[in-house]
Amino acid sequence: MTGGPTDRYDHGAPPEGEPEGLLDGDLTRRAFLRRIVGGTTTAVLTGAGIGVLGGSALANGDEDHGSEMDHEGGMEGSPGTGASSTRPRRWAMVIDLRKCDGCVELDAPPQCTQACNWARFVPEGQQWMQVVQTDDEQPEGEPPHTMPMPCFQCENAPCANVCPVGATFHTVEGTVLIDQERCIGCRLCMAACPYDRRFFNWGDPEQPDWIKDQPYDVRTQIPAKRGTVMKCDFCVDRLEAGGLPSCAATCPRGAIYMGDLEEDIATNGSEVVKLSLFLHQNGAFRYQEELGTRPRVWYLPGRGELVPRTHHDELLTDRLEWPWREWNGHGAMGAGAEPVPEQGG
Repeated sequence: MTGGPTDRYDHGAPPEGEPEGLLDGDLTRRAFLRRIVGGTTTAVLTGAGIGVLGGSALANGDEDHGSEMDHEGGMEGSPGTGASSTRPRRWAMVIDLRKCDGCVELDAPPQCTQACNWARFVPEGQQWMQVVQTDDEQPEGEPPHTMPMPCFQCENAPCANVCPVGATFHTVEGTVLIDQERCIGCRLCMAACPYDRRFFNWGDPEQPDWIKDQPYDVRTQIPAKRGTVMKCDFCVDRLEAGGLPSCAATCPRGAIYMGDLEEDIATNGSEVVKLSLFLHQNGAFRYQEELGTRPRVWYLPGRGELVPRTHHDELLTDRLEWPWREWNGHGAMGAGAEPVPEQGG
């Protein structure tokens, strides 16, 4: 792909129709609900009347590609017998590092991380989508190398391989989920994960009061449970509805694409690309691919060069918010506060 970045924020201003409170940290319940509900309905792209990431978990076509994987309390069910499809989708994510500056030019914390927090009511201190600045040396005057890190949804997932009770499992689409009702808190999966992308709830996780009494959903990991492991889940409920994961739908630079390996298509909400060609033409790589884990996340190499740069500040992760404690009347907490739940790896 050639040309400049797809910037959906002009000089840091939210696009028309976006709820306020995204960049300035002034989050209200109304703004939060508008953000999440609105994101689901507007992130769907259509082509010739068919959703690009259509609401079904099945790809178009009639060829059978393997058997179902049932899981008690999880993503059960066969691919289906409808004439439109018998093939499960194979979700994959692509992150264009040429477009990512960690949102420092917007004078904001990483918006993919913040959106993930809001969408999943992520317990305090956990960053399921974490943006880091790598330690590699950069030429003088060049910006640091910024890298968003979700769960890598490995096909050969060490976490799933070591779980003694089958709490970590693959869905038929290949996404790795955790059944917290089955998890025994042994944390073997955290030790096995080479990417450090799992988190443990030592105490009762702080979440909005109205969430705690909801029926448990293995797709969303809501409500969070004490003594269990949590992580990024690719927002599989949003994918099933034809939307994008919250991080992709909210990225102000359009740096995060969600795609289907079966349909060979991906989108960031603004453009649609042929996935295999997009990866090939841009020299895509998978993080620590030599480990043999076969991640479902690809990166396009870069250091934010497609983002207009005026300064090279450090990431503003200290401005990330987990407003649940404040909403519940227990006081506010930011990224620099304690306690921070354990992160494994």
